[in-house]
Amino acid sequence: MASQTRKIIHLDLDAFFCAVEELRNPALKGKPFAVGGSPEGRGVVASCSYAARQFKVHSAMPMSRALALCPDLIIVRSTYGAYRDASEEVMAILQSYSPLVEQLSIDEAFVDVSDLQQPGIEIGRQMQNRINQELHLPCSLGVASNKLIAKIANNVAKAAHKGVTPPNAILEVPAGQEAEFLKDLPTEALWGVGPKTAERLSQLGIHTIGELASFPEVRLSKLFGKMGHELSVHARGIDNRMVITEHDVKSISQETTFSSDKADEIFLKRTICNLAEQVGYRLRHKGLCASTVRIKFRLADFSTFTRQVTLARPTDQDSQICDSAVDLFQRIWKKGQMVRLLGVGVSGLSECVHQLSLWDNSQEKERKLLTAMDQLRERYGKDAILRGHSLRKKKGR
Repeated sequence: MASQTRKIIHLDLDAFFCAVEELRNPALKGKPFAVGGSPEGRGVVASCSYAARQFKVHSAMPMSRALALCPDLIIVRSTYGAYRDASEEVMAILQSYSPLVEQLSIDEAFVDVSDLQQPGIEIGRQMQNRINQELHLPCSLGVASNKLIAKIANNVAKAAHKGVTPPNAILEVPAGQEAEFLKDLPTEALWGVGPKTAERLSQLGIHTIGELASFPEVRLSKLFGKMGHELSVHARGIDNRMVITEHDVKSISQETTFSSDKADEIFLKRTICNLAEQVGYRLRHKGLCASTVRIKFRLADFSTFTRQVTLARPTDQDSQICDSAVDLFQRIWKKGQMVRLLGVGVSGLSECVHQLSLWDNSQEKERKLLTAMDQLRERYGKDAILRGHSLRKKKGR
C-alpha cells in the first residue's frame, strides 16, 4: 500500500508588526511607516509597511538609513505585547485545523493537515480567509508535500507581488511536481544556501536548483561534506522532516544595545539587573529554572566578551541571576571601557522543583514577591511595578 502524500502548509504573516499597528491606528494604513527604534541612536527597522518598501526600506536596516531613503517615513515604536496576543490568535486558528503546528517565530509556522480529506489548497484558503476576516491580518501561504517546498512556494508567491498592499498570497506545488517547480529557481532559494555557498556553486557552473539537482551527489559530498548530500536531496525537492510541535528550550537571554556607548559602572550594573529581571520573568513564565548564568558585553570597538558560571542549585530568581551576572561582568570589564551592548542569559534549563525550608523562608518570600510582581506586570504592563534600581535608572535618564 502506497504511503499517504503529506499536505504541509507554511504560513507567514505579511509585515506582521505593521499589520498589527495598522489595527491599532488605522490612520497608518497605506502610508510608509516602519516599526523599530529611534533614528537618533542605533535603532533598526524591525518591520516596514509595503508602502515603505517602495523606497527600498527593509527590515534590519538602520532607521537613520531608512529615513534617508524615505524622508516622510513614519516611525512607530514596537508594542510587543500586542504582537504576542495577535500571534497567539493566529496560532489558535491553525490549531483548530490540526494539532501538528510547528511555530517557527512570532509570525511564521508550519501546519501538517495530512489527516484532513480536503485538498491542501482548499484548507490553505480557508485558513487565510479566517485570519483575514476574523483577525483582519494579511498572510501568505505555501502548500506542498513537504516543509521545504511549502516554504519556498510561499517565498515565491510573496516575491511575485508588487505594490503597496500586503501580498496575501497563496501558492500550491502539487505532489510530484516539486523538482519541476524548483528547477529554474536560483540556488539561493534553497534553505542553507547563503551568498558564500551560492558563490562556490557558481564557480562550479551551478546557478539554478535544476543544475544543482543534476550535479553528481558524490562530487557535492566531497566538496561540501554532509551539506553536499543535503543540497543534492533538497534540489530534487525531497524533504522528509516532520512537523515538530515541541522544541526544547535550551537557553533564555536578553540583551540591549545602547544609543550611545556607556562607561558608567552604576548604570551598567543597573542595566544588567534589569536584563536579569526580564530573563527571570521568562523563566518563571515557562516554569523553568537555570543552572548556568552568562554575561555578554560588547565594547565600542566591537570586541565582544562572554563569561558564564554554574550555580550551586538551579534558580528562577532575579536577584541570583543579577548577582551572578554582575560578578562575571566585574571580573572582566575594566573601569573606563566604553560598552556598546550588554546581555544576560541562562542555560542548563530544567523544570523547577522548589523545596521549602523550615528554618530559612527568605527564598520563599522572594518567590512570592516575584510572583506578585509578575502578575501586576502582566495585567498593567512591565513598568507597573519597579525595583529600586530600575526606578533610580529611570529617574536618572
